[in-house]
Amino acid sequence: MTKTDLTTIATGFLSMCAAGDVRAAYARHVADGFVHHNPWFPADRESLLVAMEESAAQEPNKAFTVKQAVASGDRVATLSHVERAGSAKAYAAVHILRFEGDRIVELWDIAQEIPVDSPNALGMF
Repeated sequence: MTKTDLTTIATGFLSMCAAGDVRAAYARHVADGFVHHNPWFPADRESLLVAMEESAAQEPNKAFTVKQAVASGDRVATLSHVERAGSAKAYAAVHILRFEGDRIVELWDIAQEIPVDSPNALGMF
């Protein structure tokens, strides 16, 4: 797989999940033995899949935009903008995905709320 291929798979997977197409995203892109490092859920594939489905159902109109994606070896890192529907809160999210072939086998995610009154004129993106 090329870096471009892995980046396309990573951004497609994350965008599908954010749009509520979680089961299809997992079926298309995630390995059966997938694990993740989100501290709020058990580390197995099904637990995060269900949590992502619940999140999509609770906020079906959130906006998710990948701003940057970088691939190196078997990993892709993305920086994304998440805007919650009906809320002034927005987040910068980083996802790191590890691949075996064309399947995602491991995931890390980190998010930070974007301050409304940040003194940094460059912003988070």
